[in-house]
Amino acid sequence: MNQYRARTEDHPKDGPDSRPGHPTPLLVIDVVGLTPRLLDHMPRLRALGVSGSRAPLGTVLPAVTCAAQSTFLTGALPAEHGIVGNGWYFRELGEVLLWRQHNGLVSGDKIWDAARRAHPGYTVANICWWYAMGADTDITVTPRPVYYADGRKEPDCYTRPPALHDELTEKFGTFPLFHFWGPGADIVSSRWIVDATRHINRTRRPDLTLCYLPHLDYDLQRHGPDDPRSHRAAADLDAVLAPLLDDARAEGRTVVALSEYGITRVSRPVDINRALRRAGLLEVHTQDGMEYLDPMASRAFAVADHQLAHVYVRRTEDLAATREALAGLPGIAELLDDEGKKNHGLDHPRSGELVAVAEPDAWFTYYYWLDDDRAPDFAQLVEIHRKPGYDPVELFMDPLDPYVRLKAAAALARKKLGMRYRMAVVPLDPSPVRGSHGRLPESDDEGPLILCSTPHAVSGRVAATEVKSLLLHLAGISGIH
Repeated sequence: MNQYRARTEDHPKDGPDSRPGHPTPLLVIDVVGLTPRLLDHMPRLRALGVSGSRAPLGTVLPAVTCAAQSTFLTGALPAEHGIVGNGWYFRELGEVLLWRQHNGLVSGDKIWDAARRAHPGYTVANICWWYAMGADTDITVTPRPVYYADGRKEPDCYTRPPALHDELTEKFGTFPLFHFWGPGADIVSSRWIVDATRHINRTRRPDLTLCYLPHLDYDLQRHGPDDPRSHRAAADLDAVLAPLLDDARAEGRTVVALSEYGITRVSRPVDINRALRRAGLLEVHTQDGMEYLDPMASRAFAVADHQLAHVYVRRTEDLAATREALAGLPGIAELLDDEGKKNHGLDHPRSGELVAVAEPDAWFTYYYWLDDDRAPDFAQLVEIHRKPGYDPVELFMDPLDPYVRLKAAAALARKKLGMRYRMAVVPLDPSPVRGSHGRLPESDDEGPLILCSTPHAVSGRVAATEVKSLLLHLAGISGIH
């Protein structure tokens, strides 16, 4: 059994939210991609663990945002809460859907449900953790573009209560969606989230604040975790974080910083769907000269999600052919069957009949077309909801197109004029990607960790399934079932 403990004498006795009998207020910061090696470039965050406590944090398979966060908040594995990745094949719809936002997709007892059984009125703010919409939280901020009727997509966010939207926009500007993901992703989005979190903590004083900071995700996938540009990204995020940590101390908040996964260096993209297509298992349909995946007609296809891919096989009699098609594909470390999924807590009806796990230096593309001239129009766009798999190449502009920046400028000009536009700048070559995740880490140095401002709060190794009970314990809410 992993060990952690929280001592009530380490919690502040005074402060605006430390009233006798009231839970200790918590700030939980999800620093995506944080590892012990990156912490060396983040002095403020590192100091949190030195004056408080730190420990390696176990993750889940797949080690991706939606699955890991759902485990942190429910204390359950994907087999129980149902979030088997950042997306999956919705068999009842015949569609592959990634990055859905409704919290109703997550089964299980959430941390706020447990806290409110002991303390009715316990308040929770969720600033950009996933599956935020429809959650029974008091305050919600999550990315949500405006999809206009003429096809334009403009940056914005969803808030609850609704009036918070205009309040945050007036103070900090429109949510910087194009800095949150895509070729322009940078520190601007994490700075906005920090500013919003500080404002909400000061004005609403929630008992539990969840804050998601994506900045490390970008350059680590672009350049790899050992690149100086990634080290600079860690230092930049640490500086942006500093005022939030200062506020938390002044407010008497216990701070927990954790990560969902570590990003490791990769060099081999694996075209798993192309292998299935060449074997005659994956089918496409054609419109206007472009090919689109036909999951309902395919005998087998894969939903690629970083270093893991759910392989959906329509009929049991096609399992052998699917295995044969993938058996010799370089870059696949293992192919999990029912027993393998069960061993990893991934045996849920949403999972594929088979689950492919990549080699440490490999990752899965979603590509299914065999000729780039037949690629769908969304392939060169930042289109996280239309692509039937995760596409880290969206972080790049096409280096082979000498006019790519001119095209981007022209698209922006059309956007500013209120006209429809296509930002078709994403390359079709996956080779620039240098970092990925999704496998279980090879070592603690490459894996996630957890830090706490409370001395002796964490020790040994903390499992992802223990985060929920740890947070309740730090809040002074124990013995909740």
